[in-house]
Amino acid sequence: MGSDRDRTDSYEAIRSRVEADGVEFIYAMFVEMHGKPCAKLVPVEALQGLMSDGAGFAGFASGPMGQNPSSPDMLALPDPASYTQLPWQPNVAAMQCDPTVEGELWPYAPRVILARALDALAQRGLVLKTGVEAEYSLVVRDDNGAISVADERDVDALPCYDARSLTRMLPHLTEVSKNLNAMGWGNYANDHEDANGQYEQNWQYADAMTTADRLILFRLMIHTMAQRDGRYATFMPKPFADKTGNGLHAHMSLWDADDKPLFPAGDGPDSLGLGLSQMAYHFAAGLITHAPALVAVACPIVNSYKRMGVGAPTSGATWAPSYAAFGGNNRTQMIRVPEPDRIEVRLADGAANPYLAFAAMLACGLDGIDNQIDPGEPNTANLFALSAEEVAARGIVTLPPTLLHAAENLAGNDVLRAGLGTTADGPYSEYFAEIKRQEFLSHHSQVTPAEIDQYLTLF
Repeated sequence: MGSDRDRTDSYEAIRSRVEADGVEFIYAMFVEMHGKPCAKLVPVEALQGLMSDGAGFAGFASGPMGQNPSSPDMLALPDPASYTQLPWQPNVAAMQCDPTVEGELWPYAPRVILARALDALAQRGLVLKTGVEAEYSLVVRDDNGAISVADERDVDALPCYDARSLTRMLPHLTEVSKNLNAMGWGNYANDHEDANGQYEQNWQYADAMTTADRLILFRLMIHTMAQRDGRYATFMPKPFADKTGNGLHAHMSLWDADDKPLFPAGDGPDSLGLGLSQMAYHFAAGLITHAPALVAVACPIVNSYKRMGVGAPTSGATWAPSYAAFGGNNRTQMIRVPEPDRIEVRLADGAANPYLAFAAMLACGLDGIDNQIDPGEPNTANLFALSAEEVAARGIVTLPPTLLHAAENLAGNDVLRAGLGTTADGPYSEYFAEIKRQEFLSHHSQVTPAEIDQYLTLF
């Protein structure tokens, strides 16, 4: 928490930007465990109080934030570096906030967890940079609540990159692109993805905190624009049983304090021939080693595990890894090496909280570096075409089949216990795991139409 002088300087800087931008209101935002954006709408006339004291929230009401109804208020302090005018609502700007309770940063807040992980990384003289591929689907709902693809003409069996589908969605896609560039993010691609009604829009990488903040705003923007067009947007991992799900591939690399990339091999040794440094290989190995627990954070809802599948896919293409493996430019791996300057971690899905996911991935990668874990030989096979028995024979670990399995693995993982930090009540990872156990059991207790269809008259 900054000094009074720091807060005054921050207020003056933001006040000047607000006046120049013609902004009238500020979203004071944070996310809870699930990644739900929470905010208060603050008129600029109250900006000074917001910058000095923060915005007050009843933490218990927002979601899993380690509070109960008797807990004191959370005061969310804005990070001035996150100030962003919203092009789709230009009289509004957003600032991401760090929740505090009774003057102390709140250890249950995902952004605080990532900030502390990045601060510890900085003490090593290192910086984590990330980029994300945020897939989403545009759908409509009928009077019974059932969903269908918003573009009724988007019915091809192989719709990926289809120029005709892309053209029909030009009003939406071009507006998103213009908004991304207006915010200074550097949009460089917009495409129709593998599923009907599925899209992906890419922007330039940045430091991990900036990328996480931007992803939260990107989701808010996509939801808002879809609503204005009478549609729903969903980042849900598997909204349709017969269509490819929504992933959140994360591109990651470490840099030194002088902004030198540390993952390319350059003129140094390259033991595995993928163009990466030994540091990068060890980082990847840490992710592979801890994947059975990491997946609980990267794929954090019951629906996540319906996106994964062991063996050859049965519903078109799938880009969801089922195994903890790595290789070169091979999209059947959990970790792909698209270029010799970064790794692409393909584990996370659209439900992932980016703050928690980046903190967890960083902890696993650093464990690989600290213990010089060997990732093994790069896998070159199409893992989707191999049987589970063949994969096991190669010594490749299969990822957990359900959220319950993943949560149990997380609760017992020492590296993630340390990496996600400690609260007054114990490790955050155990709190997260318990919330997810209950989430699984809540869904598991419900009787589904599929069960009725299969079992009603079977016996």
